[in-house]
Amino acid sequence: QVQLAESGGGLVQPGGSLRLSCAANGFALDYYNIGWFRQAPGKEREGVSCIVGRQGSTVYGDYVKGRFAMSRDNVKQMVWLQLNNLKPEDTAIYYCAAETYGSSCESLRPGGMDYWGKGTPVTVSS
Repeated sequence: QVQLAESGGGLVQPGGSLRLSCAANGFALDYYNIGWFRQAPGKEREGVSCIVGRQGSTVYGDYVKGRFAMSRDNVKQMVWLQLNNLKPEDTAIYYCAAETYGSSCESLRPGGMDYWGKGTPVTVSS
């Protein structure tokens, strides 16, 4: 059974940092496309970043490029998202999601992802 569990969210001041974690169970992480998505109050879910399959290439949304960094450890079955220079508009619930096959993750489109965690909230406020 595929399971994804996020942690690490919280309240942080503008300009601060957080590190989100996602623990993956029930599947071999390196065979899947794995991504981070977020949903702000009243807005649609949007893609943040994705690591594509075994090749391990990483893509980022334009709104987080240069501030966020995604990484993966296939042995530990863990995925991380380092959030730096946070802005109030980064406030959202952040989700880890996996895609068995396709291009949704690489395109940062949430609709085609196959498995989702429950999310971890990030609030950026002074």
